[in-house]
Parts: sequence; C-alpha cells; structure tokens
Amino acid sequence: QVQFVESGGGLVQAGGSLGLSCEAPGSAFRINAIGWFRQVPGTQRERVELITGGGSTNYADSVKGRFTISRDNAKNTVDLQMNSLKPEDTAVYYCNLAYSYGPGSVYSAWGQGTQVTVSS
Repeated sequence: QVQFVESGGGLVQAGGSLGLSCEAPGSAFRINAIGWFRQVPGTQRERVELITGGGSTNYADSVKGRFTISRDNAKNTVDLQMNSLKPEDTAVYYCNLAYSYGPGSVYSAWGQGTQVTVSS
C-alpha cells in the first residue's frame, strides 16, 4: 500500500554526477531500511546502497567511494548522489523501502524506477 515518488536520472557524460531522490509516504510505520537498487534489462536487480532507520549505510563495492546515500527526515526523502559516473553505471535505478507496523512481517515497497545513462 505504501507508494514512493521517485525522481532524477538522465543522461550524463562519464566522470559527471547525478542525483536521485525518492520521497517516502510518511512516518506511520517503522522504517527498517531504505535502499537504492539498479537493473540492466535482462539481468538481476542489484543493490547499490542502503541506509538503515538508524542512519547506518552500506555500499556495494562497485560504487563505494563514488556514490553516497542520505535521508532528509524532515522532507521524508532519501537521496542518492552519484559522482565519477562510469558507463557501466548505466541502468534503471529503483528505491526500496523495507518497513513494518510492529512485530512480525517486514514489508517492501518499490519506486517506479528512473533511467540513468552514462555516455563514454
């Protein structure tokens, strides 16, 4: 039932930067983690970065040192700043929210995806 509004993406030359943003619906639920994933058509979706409800972050080795994830609690948004972009970063990027209402199941909600294209 939870929905995201995902924005950003576009076309950039290698070495450039882009920022992605995903707006969370509210705070009526407990957030376990918010992450960014990417997927090339025909391949499995790959986790890029995530941030926990407490602010801890994890990075995929392929983007470590180039990408950063952050959350603005006041605006209910999570951002992905992508620097030093490479052609292999080209993919559709998705935000994901893992959340729960209490003890028991953890639910997952996905953004609609946004295209990032890095030219060489």
